[in-house]
Amino acid sequence: MTVLLSIVTGVLFATGLYMMLRRSITKLLLGLLLLANAANLLIFVASGPVKGSSPLVAEGALALERSSADPLPQALILTAIVIGFGVLAFAVILFSRVYAHTGSDDSEELIQTEK
Repeated sequence: MTVLLSIVTGVLFATGLYMMLRRSITKLLLGLLLLANAANLLIFVASGPVKGSSPLVAEGALALERSSADPLPQALILTAIVIGFGVLAFAVILFSRVYAHTGSDDSEELIQTEK
């Protein structure tokens, strides 16, 4: 299962980078979204998915009685989701303003507007 998730993570990174190198700004945004999801999946795979209960210590006990899921990767993934959504929202607003100003989503035409 970990090998399959690693392959999917690599495919998501490769597809995201490919999309970001395209001329269209819309494809750049889709590539950014794919890279954010690939980073989340990378954290998940690196933490080693384990079946377990919630990491709560019972009342009066000094330690966990059975194996539990590690909460740190879950917190990192949640943080990465929020940051990725914020960056994507900022990029969408920025590129919508660029499109409204120039009338094109082609990055080659945006270079010509600088002259």
